[in-house]
Amino acid sequence: MQSFLLHHGYVALVLFAFIEACCIPIPSEITFGFAGALAGGLVTTAGAHRLNIVAVILIGTVAEVAGSLVAYVIGRVGGRPLIDRLGRYVLLTKSDLDRTERFFQRRGEIAVPIGRALPLLRAFVSLVAGVAEEAPLRFALFSLVGTLVYASVLSGVGYAVGSQWHRVVHAFSLAAYILAALVVVAIAAFILHRLSVLRREREGSPAT
Repeated sequence: MQSFLLHHGYVALVLFAFIEACCIPIPSEITFGFAGALAGGLVTTAGAHRLNIVAVILIGTVAEVAGSLVAYVIGRVGGRPLIDRLGRYVLLTKSDLDRTERFFQRRGEIAVPIGRALPLLRAFVSLVAGVAEEAPLRFALFSLVGTLVYASVLSGVGYAVGSQWHRVVHAFSLAAYILAALVVVAIAAFILHRLSVLRREREGSPAT
């Protein structure tokens, strides 16, 4: 992810944001955080894309909303049975959907903008909104609001880190190795956790 964002800039941002919003397990925190860091000047060597923080937020938001609409349509057309059947292929557990449905029922109409601004719940809210048959235009608007807040916060944090990084670490190679290691560890931990939850569900133990 880091290398792709580094060398392909906005194209990589659109791809990762769209795929993640479709419920494919790509941590959006890394996507927006690293894109924001690139906008802040984390990397200034030849061949690296220097992104604009406003463009990162707007382009990333549009890509995420598009992906959330795909998830919404899947939930609306296929319903809960289809999601339960196919969820394990994208590391989506039954407990994820149950938790999101409870959140959706408690919060009502504001569940979408709030859920789209929260880690973990954000992707599943789109599926549940589709299953609940929320009005498409209302869902799209609420998804836009929540996603814009989320993208702004994550990208802003990355931007703040990126703008200061070169003052601490002057050697690009060292910065790249450190960041690459952090990205790899974060992705590995995320996937291992999801696989562990899926395994416990299959064995009939309560998932956390």
